[in-house]
Amino acid sequence: MNSHVHVSRLASERTLSSHDQIARVLGSEILTGVHPSGANMPPEPELLARFQISRTVLREVMKTLAAKGMVVSKTRVGTRVLDPVNWNFFDAEVLSWKVALGMDPEFRRNLVEIRRAVEPRAAALAAGRATSEDIDELRRCIALMRADGHSRRSFAEADLEFHLAVGAASKNPLMRSMAAVIEAALLASFSLSSPADREDLQASTVDAHEKIVDAIAERSPASALEAMLGVIDVGYERIESELGAGEGT
Repeated sequence: MNSHVHVSRLASERTLSSHDQIARVLGSEILTGVHPSGANMPPEPELLARFQISRTVLREVMKTLAAKGMVVSKTRVGTRVLDPVNWNFFDAEVLSWKVALGMDPEFRRNLVEIRRAVEPRAAALAAGRATSEDIDELRRCIALMRADGHSRRSFAEADLEFHLAVGAASKNPLMRSMAAVIEAALLASFSLSSPADREDLQASTVDAHEKIVDAIAERSPASALEAMLGVIDVGYERIESELGAGEGT
């Protein structure tokens, strides 16, 4: 099933090729302002010496960063870092680099805003379009979330699988393509706080997710939309309040 591709990425750091490792290093440096927008990337000989790679590999890395909207290469000008408005934050790698660097409050808010704009609508569409197989899959995800003995990571995996299943049940492939954003939000959240830390919190979280499935099964788009909004907002508010409490000590 397609969702397992995303789950396995969440579950473990895959072994990166030298191309991917260098793209991550340079991409992360662009995200943190080591290479500021409007400036040129270091010259090719300097990067070749730094990473001990061939010119071919370096040029492929720059093509990768260009495809993500982070740089543009021009003859006789060099490779220039683009303004952040051009960066593709729907790209799974760009998001994963951002999460690994740490999520500032503004970016956490940005993530929840885009989730609120898209996922409740996906749940509403699923209420009109889900097949009985889709609903069975959603019930299976709920059972997985409800299982005993979750770690923070395993609960986040089950949570992610549920949200991807809602996207699939919407029958809109563009909704399903939001997976990277949902994954980034859940990956960031489980490292900060998790319902798996407390039995009662896990139970209430799963109950809230089950309301979404019930609304989809009852063919009630409005209820599905409201239930999904509730899940997103409660999760966001829990993390922000816990972070606030931590910062206050």
